[in-house]
Amino acid sequence: MNDAPSRLRAQQFELTRHLRDPNASPAPAGIEDRRLGIYRDLLFNNIEGLLSGNFPVISKLLGEQRWQSLVRDFYRDYRCHTPLFAEIAREFLRYLQELETLDPPFLAELAHYEWVELALQLSDAPAPVDDAGIDEADLLDRAPRLSALAWPLAYAWPVHRLGPDYQPEQAPPTPTLVLLRRKRDGEVRFSELSPLAFRLVERIGESPELSAREQLSELAQEAGSDDVAGFLELGLGLLRQMRANGVVFFSRDANPSA
Repeated sequence: MNDAPSRLRAQQFELTRHLRDPNASPAPAGIEDRRLGIYRDLLFNNIEGLLSGNFPVISKLLGEQRWQSLVRDFYRDYRCHTPLFAEIAREFLRYLQELETLDPPFLAELAHYEWVELALQLSDAPAPVDDAGIDEADLLDRAPRLSALAWPLAYAWPVHRLGPDYQPEQAPPTPTLVLLRRKRDGEVRFSELSPLAFRLVERIGESPELSAREQLSELAQEAGSDDVAGFLELGLGLLRQMRANGVVFFSRDANPSA
C-alpha cells in the first residue's frame, strides 16, 4: 500500500508545529534552516502586523516586547476557526476572552473596543431608511427603530480613555456606556452616552414595536420620574437628535396606531 499521502500529511503537521513554536518543535529533517527562517519570520510578521493595525492602542500600551510576546502566545496556542484574514482580529479577541488572567486586567474589554470599530466597518447590514415625510410633531406616536449600524455598548472599564498614560488598576464603580455608529460615508464614530440615553437606545432595540410615547413613558417609570410630561419632552428632543444622526429611524410601517 502506498503510504505517501500519510507521510506527506505527517510532514506538513511537523512543519506547521515548528512554524508555530520553533523553540519547542524541532524543524523537519532535510530542510535548510535559512529557508525555514524565512517562513517563520514571514508568517509571524504578517500576523503581528495585522493585529498591530487592528489593536494600535494595545500594542502601544504594552510596548514592543510584551506585545510581541502576547502575539506569539496567540500564534502558538490558539487554533483559529476561520480561513479569512480579516477575521483574525476577531479570533485574537476570542483568545483574550478565554485567558484566565489578563495583564492588564482591562485587556479583553479594550480589545473589544478596538475590534468593534472594524466589525462595524465590515458589517453588511443595510443602512436605515428614514421616512422624511413623517412630521416631527407625530414622532411620539410612531415607533422608533434602532439602526443596525448603531451599536450600544457597555464596558466595566473606561475603554475610550485607556492608553499608555492611563492604565487604572481597578474598574470604576459606574460602567462606561458608548454608542458606536457608522455614518453614510462609512466613517465610524463613538460617542459616550448617559445612563438614560443608553437605556433608551437599549429599549428601542429590545422592543421596536413600541411607540416613542410608550418607550419614554416606561423609561420614566424605570427612572422613578413623576414628571412624565417633562420626561416626554426631553426624550423627544433626544430622539430627534438620534434620528438626525441616523441612530434611530421612523417609517410608516412602524406606526403602532395604524
